[in-house]
Amino acid sequence: MNVLQQGSRGSEVELLQLALDRAGFGPLPTDGAFGSATRAALVAFQSSRGLAADGIAGARTRTALMPWFTGYAVHTVARGDSLFNIAARYGVTLRSVETANPGMDPLDLRPGARVVVPLGFPVVPTTISWCSSLVGYCVRGLAARYPFISQGEFGRSVMGAPLRRLSLGEGARRVLYNASHHANEWITTPLLLKFAEELAAARVSGGSIRGIAAEEVFGAARIWLAPAVDPDGIDHVTGALSSGEHFRRSERIAADFPSIPFPSGWKANIAGTDLNLQYPAGWEQAREIKFSQGYDRPAPRDYVGTAPLAAPESLAMYELTRQVDPALILAFHTQGKVIYWRYLDYDPPGAAELGECFAAASGYALESTPYASGFAGYKDWFIEEYMRPGYTVECGAGQSPLPLSQFDEIYRANLGILLFAALGGC
Repeated sequence: MNVLQQGSRGSEVELLQLALDRAGFGPLPTDGAFGSATRAALVAFQSSRGLAADGIAGARTRTALMPWFTGYAVHTVARGDSLFNIAARYGVTLRSVETANPGMDPLDLRPGARVVVPLGFPVVPTTISWCSSLVGYCVRGLAARYPFISQGEFGRSVMGAPLRRLSLGEGARRVLYNASHHANEWITTPLLLKFAEELAAARVSGGSIRGIAAEEVFGAARIWLAPAVDPDGIDHVTGALSSGEHFRRSERIAADFPSIPFPSGWKANIAGTDLNLQYPAGWEQAREIKFSQGYDRPAPRDYVGTAPLAAPESLAMYELTRQVDPALILAFHTQGKVIYWRYLDYDPPGAAELGECFAAASGYALESTPYASGFAGYKDWFIEEYMRPGYTVECGAGQSPLPLSQFDEIYRANLGILLFAALGGC
């Protein structure tokens, strides 16, 4: 995260405001504008933690706020502590503490041992704009609360940001879901992370989602999630990146395309390459189409790059897919409420039937990809390479970036797709 102070703006300020509110120093509006109310709340928090009360959110303040970014605290056991009284002290359930600390003997807590304590709010927020820092906090938080979730990195972005992944489930069927190939479609990132959190919580409680037992899903599949393929681009669109060399270069790129709003119309990675036009499936055709439309150089959208897989983010997604070898992929985009399932005349076995299942579950239309958009995409490459079902799901309606007011409807519509893809059918 950047150093934040009065006058700062953007998604990282929204995250700071949310953390202060979670920590009990609100209520604060999560409007992304660091004004006097945010500064007063921050000064009060800093004073309560023995920090320099300067109203500037630097490294030490962020460290102190970490539990309210990630959703968990680490408690050092003192003499006489028990898991029960630790849970009571933090106002959380004993089950949540036991889940986060598998293998810990509650009858033999040693002074100095460290206990992970999930805090009393969901890890994944759905009411603030997203940034790459928040992706990292949520991935860490989910893995800490639910140790049966695996987390890691599968590559790095142009700016060196980690490309994060999660996996959960123990079944033989491997599926791979990704989101935010396009920067201004970042609303799909919390879609995947909220799904992971809800599914994990249902497993712990013995519950179900949409009438399907969570344990059934965990037993059927291993679900891999790549929630933010373009972290630099997300930061660019939501204001976490608003200065520096990369930002200035993007300004120069955007100046050549004045009809595209800046930065809200930015779909590409920070270098101006459209990551979903980078895959080796008709890349030459995509280049011909996009060059004819004027996207023959780095651009806010639709530039195919210098060669397939030249962008580090697309290459990393390609390599992760090779590693997972999934039976099915889902690529989440916005917008249009449509599911694209074919690449040219490729017709993977079972893909049409499963696509009809997704359409019925979501209310989205099932369609073939339009010719002008039908080459060099991640779904296109997967279908051509593996001859297995692959889908691009265009969530929501309107103009990207979609407002967060659509999130709940998007989540409800896509929950069935996420579940039935893991199970292999309705």
